[in-house]
Amino acid sequence: MSTPRPKHAWMRETYAKSLEKMPERKVTHTTLSGIAPDPLYTPEDLEGFNYQEKLGYPGEYPYTRGVYGSMYRSRLWTMRMFAGFGSAEQTNERFKKLLAAGQTGLSTAFDLPTLMGYDSDHPLAKGEVGKCGVAVSSLADMEILFEGINLEQVTTSMTINSPANALWAMYLAAGQKRGYDWKKMGGTIQNDILKEFIAQKEFIFPPEPSVKLVIDTFEWGPKHVPKWNFVSVSGYHIREAGSTAVQELAFTLADGLEYIEWALKRGLDIDEFAPRISFFFNAHNDFFEEIAKFRAARRIWARELRERYGAQNPQSWMLRTHAQTAGVSLTAQQPLINISRVAIQALAAVLGGTNSLHTDAYDEALALPTEDSAKIALRTQQIIAYESGVTHTADPLAGSYYVEWLTDQMEAQAMQIISDIRRMGGVVRAIEEGYFLREIAEASYRYQQELERGERIVVGVNAFQEEGVQVPIQLIDPEVERVQDARLAQVRRERDPVAAAAALEGLRQAAKEGRNTMPHFVECALAYCTLGEMMDELRAVYGVYEEPVLV
Repeated sequence: MSTPRPKHAWMRETYAKSLEKMPERKVTHTTLSGIAPDPLYTPEDLEGFNYQEKLGYPGEYPYTRGVYGSMYRSRLWTMRMFAGFGSAEQTNERFKKLLAAGQTGLSTAFDLPTLMGYDSDHPLAKGEVGKCGVAVSSLADMEILFEGINLEQVTTSMTINSPANALWAMYLAAGQKRGYDWKKMGGTIQNDILKEFIAQKEFIFPPEPSVKLVIDTFEWGPKHVPKWNFVSVSGYHIREAGSTAVQELAFTLADGLEYIEWALKRGLDIDEFAPRISFFFNAHNDFFEEIAKFRAARRIWARELRERYGAQNPQSWMLRTHAQTAGVSLTAQQPLINISRVAIQALAAVLGGTNSLHTDAYDEALALPTEDSAKIALRTQQIIAYESGVTHTADPLAGSYYVEWLTDQMEAQAMQIISDIRRMGGVVRAIEEGYFLREIAEASYRYQQELERGERIVVGVNAFQEEGVQVPIQLIDPEVERVQDARLAQVRRERDPVAAAAALEGLRQAAKEGRNTMPHFVECALAYCTLGEMMDELRAVYGVYEEPVLV
């Protein structure tokens, strides 16, 4: 085999001459993270590349190529569409229709009062009940939400953070009342409070007691609900807030490593809790950068868990992740073309080796998805799974000069950020110093400037514009609020007041004494204490966090 001429010779002799006739387009040729690729990649760019160290095989350390040996040849990713709106009855109906359409796991969106730990009849909940998700204020709502769904056969993900312990307890209590075995029930609570302080801002308590509540689930979960992922460390919302892909990668892994530090300080065994830590990443528009991000994430996590923290169980080294296509990339202008965006993003997540996937509906820049738009989003995943051929072989882009170079670049830049966070004293300290807020704001500002200068094109927004494109949207009936108020009143009227008061007092004392709160959350759920009542007990002990103003 003849030796190819050096890359620099091609750049000088062929590429430069081509540019004389056809200059480069006047758009930015960097990734969304600002990484500047060369016009071409060759073996020179991977000089010294060690296959075993960088890639290995699927299902083996360092898991760059996927956490399971057979990957999608044996089992496709879980198709988990995000659903939740209005009342528990309405969302239960949507769940059943999605399962009938071929969805393989449930993902629950809660409304803003629930996310913030308020009951539906609280004054601050007025006008928000059921708007951005389903309203759940007590076990009564949770029982209706999953009525007729086998909780031992269907895994459920719940996007809930500050009140995560309470909502998880309600779910488990609903299963217990129907005779299900907790050891057979599987699913995920997001429960990633650090990213709330970094990006989404749906926090209730200050950082330290908030993280303490997360570690309560680390301690309690493996003993009682061993198939459950008790945290989904979420870069998704960090990306939605305006971060770059590299920042999303670094901040997310830093959060996961911070939870490990806190769990080890409590004296927990890393190989008991680490296998149940899961992740949640965004799948954005820059196709190859997104693929490289997933691959780099697995490699970094495996190395950190094995080398830095000394985990012995290979399952502790595996980064298992859910992915969701980028809501922030969806445009209200010409919403139907979002179907194309979602398809490209979903394909990137699959080629990146995701274990679970949610595809956004095309109308989500306008409202919650309609039944038809949600079905199109699910069908997008099914076309990728059954018609595209990308599931035939694991990590099909491995060995691409560009993909391997880009994976290395993202890994190196992410590790530099993680090192910077460690030097600050960890994630909690960096939150207190406003580090994440500044970094995301600057990245978001740079991106917006590129759009306004026309250096990046968003079809339908700053190019190829078209007026007056409308689609049907999902509207929430105001009657939902009345139904919720009536159900809450009935719950309070019919429950055992002595049992409810005793359960709430037990929760308060556990919080005051620094004991694990999860057994008490379960007792509160079974006693039909409301979400707001449980959170009020913790507000009284921990206080309420107000984000400092940065100057």
